Amino acid sequence: MPTTAINQNLGTRRLIDRVSMAHDASHYLLIPEVVITASDTAQVAQVMAQAHRDHKHVTFRSGGTSLSGQALSDSVLLDVRKNFRRVTVLDNGERVRCQPGATIRNVNAHLVRYGRKLGPDPASEIACTVGGVVSDNSSGMACGTQLNTYRTLDSLVAVLPSGTVIDTSTPDADERLHRDEPELWEGLAALRDRVRSNPDSVARIAQQYAMKNVMGYGVNSFVDHDEPVHILEHLLIGSEGTLGFVAEATFRTVPIHKHAATALLIVPELSIATDALQDLVTNGANCLELMDAASLRVVQSYPEATPELANLSVRQHAALLIEANADDEKDLADRMDALNGVLGSLPIPDAPRFTKDLRERNNLWQLRKGLYTSVAGARPAGTTNLLEDIAVPVASLTQTAAELRESFARHGYDEAVIFGHAKDGNIHFMVTADWRDEAQTENYAAFTEDMVNVVLSHQGTLKAEHGTGRVMAPFVERQFGSELYEVMKQIKVLCDPGAVLNPGTLLSDDPQGHLRDLKRMPPVDDFVDRCVECGYCEPTCPSADLTTTPRRRIALLRAEQELPAEQAAEIRKDYGYEAVDTCAVDSLCYIACPVRIDTGVFMKRFRAERHTTPAKKAMVVAAKNWGPTISGLRGALNVVDKIPSPLVTGVTTAARSVLPKDVIPLVGDDLPAAGPRRPRAAATPQDDFVYFASCMGELFAPAQRGPGHGAEAAFEKLVARAGQHARVPQGLGGLCCGTLWISKGFVDGADTMADKVFDALWESTEQGRLPVVCDAASCTHGLDGLADHLSAEKAGQWKKVTVMDTTTWVAKHVLDKLTFTSSAGSIVIHPTCSMVHLGCVPDAVTCAQAVSDDVVVPVDAGCCAFAGDRGLLHPELTASATRRETAEVNSRHFDEYVSANRTCEMGMTRATGHPYRHVLEVLAEHL
Repeated sequence: MPTTAINQNLGTRRLIDRVSMAHDASHYLLIPEVVITASDTAQVAQVMAQAHRDHKHVTFRSGGTSLSGQALSDSVLLDVRKNFRRVTVLDNGERVRCQPGATIRNVNAHLVRYGRKLGPDPASEIACTVGGVVSDNSSGMACGTQLNTYRTLDSLVAVLPSGTVIDTSTPDADERLHRDEPELWEGLAALRDRVRSNPDSVARIAQQYAMKNVMGYGVNSFVDHDEPVHILEHLLIGSEGTLGFVAEATFRTVPIHKHAATALLIVPELSIATDALQDLVTNGANCLELMDAASLRVVQSYPEATPELANLSVRQHAALLIEANADDEKDLADRMDALNGVLGSLPIPDAPRFTKDLRERNNLWQLRKGLYTSVAGARPAGTTNLLEDIAVPVASLTQTAAELRESFARHGYDEAVIFGHAKDGNIHFMVTADWRDEAQTENYAAFTEDMVNVVLSHQGTLKAEHGTGRVMAPFVERQFGSELYEVMKQIKVLCDPGAVLNPGTLLSDDPQGHLRDLKRMPPVDDFVDRCVECGYCEPTCPSADLTTTPRRRIALLRAEQELPAEQAAEIRKDYGYEAVDTCAVDSLCYIACPVRIDTGVFMKRFRAERHTTPAKKAMVVAAKNWGPTISGLRGALNVVDKIPSPLVTGVTTAARSVLPKDVIPLVGDDLPAAGPRRPRAAATPQDDFVYFASCMGELFAPAQRGPGHGAEAAFEKLVARAGQHARVPQGLGGLCCGTLWISKGFVDGADTMADKVFDALWESTEQGRLPVVCDAASCTHGLDGLADHLSAEKAGQWKKVTVMDTTTWVAKHVLDKLTFTSSAGSIVIHPTCSMVHLGCVPDAVTCAQAVSDDVVVPVDAGCCAFAGDRGLLHPELTASATRRETAEVNSRHFDEYVSANRTCEMGMTRATGHPYRHVLEVLAEHL
């Protein structure tokens, strides 16, 4: 690597990249000088070495869910997520080896088929990564201190700032460390002896680590382990990227319990709940989630609230969400009996009822998990949320909570709630502040001093799960004392003598460090102001590895409000492609978002603002005359199909060089000819449903051409064999679900088409008596959301109409009437984003399983981003979005490759090289 690599050539210095990547879930903000996406472990080592020579600092960035400011840099921000996502299951699931960019949900998805999971169970598992979990020693709701990262780590591979690579799984790992890093090895051995020879240090460590504790470095490593290499291994856990880079971690997994029961205990005052904690744990409670009175006032308005909670006049009440898990029903019944015995002895009118019903259990958990959503989403625009976590001995929990509530009141945090993992004495609380107001910053500083004094007076820890970060770095010495703090400082010097890694994080001698670089969140639009920048949206985003994500799109808009005019203009210049054009508008971000922001819908508004009046009028005309328009498009596709593909590709490539790429598609040899015409109108009194054949099937020919092929022909064959009758609405050839107009932001055209569709289907369904069944999942989803583009009166009527995808109709109403004569062999399913929204992925699986014993939905499946024509306009988007799923699909052979949407099938065919087709086509072939 050239000596000027970081200064000149390596990574990106574009303002839009540096600003968008700067934001994480914390209330801090630093803008890096450069963002580097590491290709492999060797490059990580090179960057650290170069940073040392250039007097730069390096911060590793993975999921960015950190709440305490661990993932920020004003120097070099090193992305170790994109190219570090490999997961390898070992020993039939007993162990799993992971790279730092893999999310916890993804790792558990690999393990579930073995009946195993990771021990750490953070609530942010949808987005938090292995790198973050190791760096923060994350735990969660059930794992406590026994199944966290520290306790379940089997081995790791790490790169030290010197470039030395250590692999703690090898038998001679300690000898190698001694040979390659003699000063580090000897220094760690000396610190081990220093800690062990000091009775006060040993006693303090025992007291501090009897509870969840992630403050400072894990000095319990000096007591728990003898060899310096294993001391270092465990010091790296919770080190927040300040000692080295964890390139790979191998965990011992834990079994998934097959049975569970949940109950909600509501008590008149918090002490009744906290006094019962030990008995509940002793008698088999795996989870005990606490909610204080302020929490109950928030969640009692939820639709999931029990009648008792909904009708409660909350005063000093509190609640415990209690869950027991077991491997068999008898064990669970025994646990429930024991827990009911404890509950029956409490001074409450009625003991709560345990439920094993999955829906009821999910509703109860939503009360707890929805707290963050409700409080964070309801904060005033322009304010920043601070989610903190502390732990105290369980015996001190009642008094600690009371004193915290007094502090909230004293400092005006009236909206604050207390909730958390009561069985561990670990509670969270959230407050909000507007950093544009200096008085609020001063108030927060005073509150922090109060909070620190409260927690430490009860022998607690200021950080239980979320990492020390910048927020508590100035208070490490106060919690551990000067002797152990000096040991921690020596650890940093030994591992990172050049102080290259993540300065200001975990240890800080600046008493005001937690008040610096606070992140402002100026209002930009009511639609997105609720965003807390948590990053939950990012793993689901098709453009995450190409351009931006929902979090980054919103962060950039906020940055425009704060940056100087020239820099804001630079971001606006790049925003069109980076944020708007390459958004697949699949709205999977809405499902992942804890405050329910649909950034896909938001980006459609940006597209709408671009359109000229003539363009808007033209799209309205197209909606009114969709039949002739489709005929013209079909004719063009048939002409293109007969022209040599290099010529077509050359013409469209040339056109894209002078015209906007968001207008002219790149046409290749994989663009199919036109498909068969949709069926003509037909109706009988015996019809079972209204069939809405998609215009996508008419526009694009099926993967296998000829009569009898395609989703429409397959569906018709299946329902006919089942003795069912389909009604085809009048004027179907001129109808469309409207997704074409909606995704491009042509609102008037979408409204025009919605009116046409409603009128036709309201009549053909006999005012909602018959269901509507559609043969393309994206179109089914479009019809499902038709009310958004109708008048209030028609929208109300449309709610009476049931819309169903053909996969769902066949799974629920056809399969049991059919007999299949042969097997299809192995089948892999691409679940489209619309299938996820509709909830019909299980129905597609059910259909496939009717003709196969080997049906796979890839763990790394996601939106293909073909998005109608988006994959033709921006083929780089589909290539990026499908990279991981393609690798998984192509890692083995399948006999059939299926999905439930024609354009998505085209996208996956392009990505994998295998012909994808509708799952119902496979079923029809095996009748």
